Amino acid sequence: MSREKTGVRNLTRLQTAVERKDRARVMGQRGAVLWFTGLSGSGKSTVANAVEARLNALGRMTYLLDGDNVRDGLCADLGFSPEDRRENIRRVAHVAKLLWEANLIALVSFISPFRAERRLARDLIGKDFIEVFVDAPLEVCESRDPKGLYKKARAGAIAEFTGISSPYQKPEKPELVLKTGGEKPEASVDKVLAYLKAKGFVSPSPGGETI
Repeated sequence: MSREKTGVRNLTRLQTAVERKDRARVMGQRGAVLWFTGLSGSGKSTVANAVEARLNALGRMTYLLDGDNVRDGLCADLGFSPEDRRENIRRVAHVAKLLWEANLIALVSFISPFRAERRLARDLIGKDFIEVFVDAPLEVCESRDPKGLYKKARAGAIAEFTGISSPYQKPEKPELVLKTGGEKPEASVDKVLAYLKAKGFVSPSPGGETI
């Protein structure tokens, strides 16, 4: 076990005796970060939740980070200004990295409207970062409006609402695009699982993968 100086506020990063490759050997899986991004009402949480259930059934160790759940605790001090949204995603990206370092398959379900913040997450994780664009047209998301947020935003009751009064920057080169405006959630889940299997993150049994 050793420490590495980072040059930031006199911090010295601990080099732990147990590394990610050691956890992978014990757990028999390859960790990843699945980052679901899209408008409110696009189906991010629905698909991410169902993907986690399928992964659990395959014996994978997972954890789902959902926008509302995180804002109820870790990010309860943040609002919805552009600055607070950036800080929200910065925190979540670092939590996702910790889960990835623990060799879990982390599923992150956040609007995360800005490319720069999603790029930060990608840079933190590297090759095991999988951006999933949950692509439903604004009119479809607004027609669903599960929380009544679009209606409030249209009435001016919510400021800085993504898609109405605040922009959403679509991913430029996501690993996966799910057309949730027209396909059933089960079809979207199948696409995610097929991608994970093709890339070696998921196999029929926990012992069948390589890191």
